[in-house]
Amino acid sequence: MDNDSDGELVLHTLLSAAQDMIHERGESSHDEKKNRKWIDRDQEVANELLVRDYFAPDSLYGLSKFEESFRISRYLFLRIARDLEHARGKRGFTTIQKCTTALRQLAYDITADASDEYLKMSEMTGRECTYNFCEYVIELYRDIYLRHPTKSDVEQFLTWFSRDACIHWEWANCPNAWRGQSTRDDHGVQIVILEVVVSHDLCFWHAFFGMTRSNNDLNVLQVSPLFNNILQGKAPDMSYYWYYLVNGIYIEYATFVKSYSFTVDKKQKLFKLAQKDVDRAFGILKQK
Repeated sequence: MDNDSDGELVLHTLLSAAQDMIHERGESSHDEKKNRKWIDRDQEVANELLVRDYFAPDSLYGLSKFEESFRISRYLFLRIARDLEHARGKRGFTTIQKCTTALRQLAYDITADASDEYLKMSEMTGRECTYNFCEYVIELYRDIYLRHPTKSDVEQFLTWFSRDACIHWEWANCPNAWRGQSTRDDHGVQIVILEVVVSHDLCFWHAFFGMTRSNNDLNVLQVSPLFNNILQGKAPDMSYYWYYLVNGIYIEYATFVKSYSFTVDKKQKLFKLAQKDVDRAFGILKQK
């Protein structure tokens, strides 16, 4: 598997999570800051322990354990930390410490004070690090990973192929108030649906997340913003059409090309390979 493509997918997913975090952020109250109690934490020793455990050449934990703990590779972690360090230019906790608490909160949905014993970081500082992390990664990478396709991007689809598909995702942490509307009767679990357009290089060009329960691909398509840019005249001005490979359940649209259940000739085999690319992208995304 191509490590660069895998890293790009993880970073794109991280940016989406960061956007959600920023939207949900609540302003810290004046009383919370006023009543904040100062505790003398030995953050330098905590940083040395963190480096010895995960980042030193002879670190206690190897690369596989690092990815298990942080949900991203060490190479991608250090890339983000380096970019954030250049952007912030401030001293205090090290960039590695700040990125560690932010990524663990985002990856495992833990509370902001869960890293206190290990990183010697208070709840408020941990929460501020996560908010700042989200704001800065969006600022740094938004123009690359959170943009609409350009004319140049669309031209590459002439040889790449893109495919529209949906995946039904079990929602393990579904809020109790939404369990009824989100439970799929034939599975007995809470479900959300992700609709994507993805190319063979694991680049997600469209994502629509949040439909629940027993909706199928057609129901999702009816409310999806997939064609909004085209209908609103905001899509790149091209002299040819952009076709999507879809499953047989989709209705007959001029821009849809349905895949084949059985492959016979070279064209049908090429379509089948494109379908496997989407399955591979979903597999990587679910692992993260």
